[in-house]
Amino acid sequence: MVESQIRPNGVTDRKVITALAEVPREAYVPKAVKQLAYMDDDLAITAASETGGPRHLIAPMNFARLIQLADIGAHDLVLDVGCALGYSSAVLGHIADAVVSLECDDELARQAGDIMVEQNVDNAAVVTGPLNQGYKSEGPYDAIVLNGAVPAVPRALLEQLKEGGRLVGIIGEGALGRAHLFIRHDDVFAEKVAFDATVAPLPGFSSGEPVFVF
Repeated sequence: MVESQIRPNGVTDRKVITALAEVPREAYVPKAVKQLAYMDDDLAITAASETGGPRHLIAPMNFARLIQLADIGAHDLVLDVGCALGYSSAVLGHIADAVVSLECDDELARQAGDIMVEQNVDNAAVVTGPLNQGYKSEGPYDAIVLNGAVPAVPRALLEQLKEGGRLVGIIGEGALGRAHLFIRHDDVFAEKVAFDATVAPLPGFSSGEPVFVF
């Protein structure tokens, strides 16, 4: 995966490459799709539920480019929004000091916690709640990572960044999406569009909720 999907697509951050090489992706997907864990596409890991549509593991290339964009350091506290079965949190935990793994589906959250215990991930804590509201009580965060496409980034999430904190995510609906980086400077949020990407959506986000105007 690293040599065929990650390195050829502009991922050069050694911390990111090492984390992706060391975390066993197949440990964080259902048994029925373990043989597909490393495919170069989003991987469906649950069917639709009362908390939203089907949930996916982001394709390795897009996930790697997204966390590289976040420029996460060894002392950072990271909010992982939509952790699903915990793969993203395990990777982020290899890079950051601590990870708050936010999941809206209670059963996914339970399974994620169990898998990370089995995999000896001891610096990520799974919490539950609406994804679009973040998890303010454990913030503010050095970085926030959105594990899926959203139509807009809510104000509630951006306000949970520390000074200089970064939020990364894919903004878009349908076939077209773009990776965005937001950086907090006081109460101003600088925005950069980094690359095109199409990923499965995260549940619970709406283009009609309060956002910042840039």
